Amino acid sequence: MRIVRFSTGDESPQFGVLASRRDQPSELVVAELDGGPYDGIALNGRTHAFADVRLLAPTLPTKVVAIGKNYADHAAEMGGDVPAVPIVFLKPSTSVTGPGQDIEYPGISDEVGYEGELAVVIGRMCRDVPAERVPEVIFGYTCANDVTARDLQRSEGQWGRAKGMDTFCPLGPWIETELDPSDLALTTTVNGELRQSGRTSQMVRGITELVVHVTAAMTLLPGDVILTGTPAGVGPLQVGDEVAVTVEGIGTLTNRVIKRG
Repeated sequence: MRIVRFSTGDESPQFGVLASRRDQPSELVVAELDGGPYDGIALNGRTHAFADVRLLAPTLPTKVVAIGKNYADHAAEMGGDVPAVPIVFLKPSTSVTGPGQDIEYPGISDEVGYEGELAVVIGRMCRDVPAERVPEVIFGYTCANDVTARDLQRSEGQWGRAKGMDTFCPLGPWIETELDPSDLALTTTVNGELRQSGRTSQMVRGITELVVHVTAAMTLLPGDVILTGTPAGVGPLQVGDEVAVTVEGIGTLTNRVIKRG
C-alpha cells in the first residue's frame, strides 16, 4: 500500500492511499483517509485524480534520526573506517521537505551535497524495542536525501548545522507499507547522470539493528523517520541541479536546487 500526503488547491493537507482506478487500471487515484494513517487505514469516501493533487512530504516527523557511515564504501570515501558503533545524529523536523519541492542552497555554505538513502517510517510510539518486535513498530519505507553542507560538516565537527538546515531532508514520494527492505537497489542521479548506485543489502547494520540501537536511547513517535545511511558516490550539488533518489519497490524522489533567498 502506498500512503501519500497531499494537497488540492486551498484545502488543508490530507493523507490518502494511492491506487489504480477499478474501471481504468492505468489511471491513478488518491483515496482520502479519515485522519492520519498510523491508527489504522480508514477511507472517507472521497477520491482525487492523481494528476490533480500536489504531493507533500509523506510524513511529518517530530524528529529524523539519521545513521552515518552505514555503508563501508561510503565510510572509505569519507576517509575512515566503519565506526565501531552506529553514528547517530538528528535532523530537525524543519529540515523536511517533499517531492518536487526545492532544496535551498544556503549562503553560509559553498559545498552542499546529496546523500540518497532508504528511510524507515515508524508507525507507533516505541522505546527499547527488542529485535523480534521491530517489524511491529515499522509502518513503511520511503526515499530520502540527507542533504549536507559538507564544508560545515568538516569544519564544525558537530553535524547539526551541516545536515539540519531548512529543506535538507527531502522525503517521498510516498510511504510503501508492503516491502522487504533487505536487498533493494538504491540510485541517485543529478541532472539525469548516475552518481550513486548501491543496494540496501550492503548496509553494515541492518534495519532491525538500527531500530534496536536508536530506541535504546530515545522514544520514537508515529511518523518519525530513521535514515539508514548512504552508499558511495556522494558529491556536490549546484543551484539549478535536479537530484533524484530512487529506491526499488518505492519510487523516485526528485528535487531541484535553488538559491536560498
